[in-house]
Amino acid sequence: MQNNRPLIFFYVLVVYVLLQFVWWAYMLFNLNNEIHLLKLDLIANSFSSIEQIATQQAELDAKLRARWIMILGEGAVFLSLLAFGIYRVRKTFKQEILLSRQQQNFLLSVTHELKTPLASNKLFLQTLAKHELSKEKQAEIIKKAISDVDRLNSLVDNILLSARIENGEMLLNKEEFHLSDLVNSIINQSGQLVFVKNRINVQTINDALVELDRNAFSSILLNLIENALKYSNSESVVFVEIDKKENKAILRVKDEGIGMSDYDKRNAFDKFYRSGNEETRNTKGTGLGLFIVNNLVKWHAGTIKIYDNQPKGSIFEIQFPIK
Repeated sequence: MQNNRPLIFFYVLVVYVLLQFVWWAYMLFNLNNEIHLLKLDLIANSFSSIEQIATQQAELDAKLRARWIMILGEGAVFLSLLAFGIYRVRKTFKQEILLSRQQQNFLLSVTHELKTPLASNKLFLQTLAKHELSKEKQAEIIKKAISDVDRLNSLVDNILLSARIENGEMLLNKEEFHLSDLVNSIINQSGQLVFVKNRINVQTINDALVELDRNAFSSILLNLIENALKYSNSESVVFVEIDKKENKAILRVKDEGIGMSDYDKRNAFDKFYRSGNEETRNTKGTGLGLFIVNNLVKWHAGTIKIYDNQPKGSIFEIQFPIK
């Protein structure tokens, strides 16, 4: 309710302005009629000939009609400008309210995303400190702890990247890579994918030599894979395809998840946006991943599009220029 207060105040102001306009129109109508009647009386007293009086009255009536046409025109222009202003201001208010809600949800999500791996790591350390475990068990716990640290690091990187993108502070250090080698290297070295690598299938249709910033491309790839895994069931496979078409290197990330509505596709790359679908509302996330992906792709002079996968799921297709 508190977020809607500016909009409520705006509506009250609009009603006040409209009432003032109606009052102004009413007063102007009465004033013109009074002036017209006074002039008619003046003409009747000034001329003795009926023909002269009729001529003067006809001229006066014509002037009154012209004045009313002018007033109606000015009123129409005023109402048009007022309606346009109401539309623009209302739209701005609603966008600000939506952004405010998204920011609140973002803060709640970040808090949860930070607390979960921290609590996990604390439990792992307490387990190592209090119990005599076999080397295999210790290695397994350490592996899980490192995965949680990588998850935290990924979250912090996304927040920092988002800030740098909005401030226009992105500096790319491009190098030449074979796209297939780069994709496989990032997936194999990623700690946050350590427990789900068996669900990622990399397919090279046509390899391509591209100029990319390794760190930026890593954020693109990992965010897309994480997004695909997040909205798929725990047994489905995420396909990463590498292809080449004319002067474009193509990267596709395909999932067999719940898919996306047309509305979600239009808004997916907005900052803080998360699908309102009941199936996805309880999934973890901050609404920054696809915002970062879209901007990093643009910084590489590339394009990204979302398609429906068959029989279900989504396809994110990125095209990078090849020189």
